[in-house]
Amino acid sequence: MEHYDLVCIGSGPAGQKAATQAGRFGHRVAVVEREVRPGAAMVSAPTIASKALRETALLRWALRRRPIPGTEHTPARDLPIHKLIAQRYRIQYQEHDRIETAFDRDRIEIYRGHGRIIDPHTVSVEAVDGTDTRIAASHILIATGSSPVRPDYVPFEHTNVVDADGILELAHLPASVVIVGGGVIGCEYACMLSEIGSSVTLIDPRAQLLGFLDSECRDHLVRAMTDAGIEIRLNTRVTTITPPDDSSVCVRLDDGEELTCEALLWAAGRSSNTTDIGLENVGIETGRRGLILVNKRYQTKIPNIYAAGDSIGFPALAATSMEQGRIAACGMFGIDFKKKLADTLPISIYTIPAVSMVGMTHKQAQEAGRDTVVGRAAYRNNSRGRMLGDEEGLVKCVFDTRSRRLLGATIVGHEATELIHLAQFIIGFEGGINDFIDACFNYPSLAELYKHAAYDALGSIAIRQDRRGRSDERAQAA
Repeated sequence: MEHYDLVCIGSGPAGQKAATQAGRFGHRVAVVEREVRPGAAMVSAPTIASKALRETALLRWALRRRPIPGTEHTPARDLPIHKLIAQRYRIQYQEHDRIETAFDRDRIEIYRGHGRIIDPHTVSVEAVDGTDTRIAASHILIATGSSPVRPDYVPFEHTNVVDADGILELAHLPASVVIVGGGVIGCEYACMLSEIGSSVTLIDPRAQLLGFLDSECRDHLVRAMTDAGIEIRLNTRVTTITPPDDSSVCVRLDDGEELTCEALLWAAGRSSNTTDIGLENVGIETGRRGLILVNKRYQTKIPNIYAAGDSIGFPALAATSMEQGRIAACGMFGIDFKKKLADTLPISIYTIPAVSMVGMTHKQAQEAGRDTVVGRAAYRNNSRGRMLGDEEGLVKCVFDTRSRRLLGATIVGHEATELIHLAQFIIGFEGGINDFIDACFNYPSLAELYKHAAYDALGSIAIRQDRRGRSDERAQAA
């Protein structure tokens, strides 16, 4: 058997970065990947492809809010979805090339096939033709990703009943879509499909969408979704799904109502790809939806076996998975480099408008006992925001009243996923109100919203101090 210092099972964001991190420091690394080219689902399916569809939807969003006189842009109803996201293929090829170039640079070998752990130091690779190759490893990283949950009672065999991985393979843009699941993926696809021209109904059994968001910013998002024509049904469950023919799907709700649509997207959660990879051979048990338990170094109960990315659960984002892979590789080889995940992690939802958050929400800061002040800046009061036609955009910053440090920020609006990084760095460097006010931002720019949010917070502090002073004066007079 060939022997490696590290064998990564999976070449998604966690496996890829763990492999290159270890390889860069001179360790012999192998990657096991069952797809033809490395990159896994991050490149081949949901991440790149769905964001390519979103770019198309954003063009429609922009043209409806900033129309070009004398032109009309409406996608043909029979247009295949793959033509709406044609740019995905170019981006995917380039990403595959980038990853393979990095593997070649660091002398990382790729084994193509299904990887299974035989014992703590042996991995079996079953190729498509059935041949079995065994490789030895000092360390193993499980980075097998996740897949959409597919309940038995949902008829996925029907052409127009799909999950988040299958929605982009529909033959044409559906006229009407019912989306079951109001989480991140469900909300993202609801916005994309609605902007492109589908009639969308979003169903969720919970009382509110995206409950982890700042409530004020969530209200802005929900209002924008409703204005875009998305019908949101909360506190509602689907009881049966029946495809009466090849061109429609009938959905029965728990209140007895029936909805007929052209396509149904089941977007109610994802499950880790941890079955049939040999965990039982080494005594590693999994929790709900296949999640693997690890310590802060991403080490399982077997000291030389690590896990990262979607296989260990929240936050299950490509960006955090990359960092987890790097940290795991540094930990297993004692590399004095990446030691822990950043304290402030940006979380982004690629809805239309997008939502991004970092640090504490206002509610979390209050629950932590912090004396806080909030600064707000609306896109409609910003020249660049008005040019974009974004009426719902909002930057909301939470500051500590005494130190004036930034504790957290939530942004809903155009380019929120890019703007959030400035707040991330300000928090990381313990900056706050004065840093925003002293900075000189381009005009016109969305980044200038931070300055106005800081001025808004400063005004609130001044009002509080004035009220406190008058209160003290009355107390002394009494």
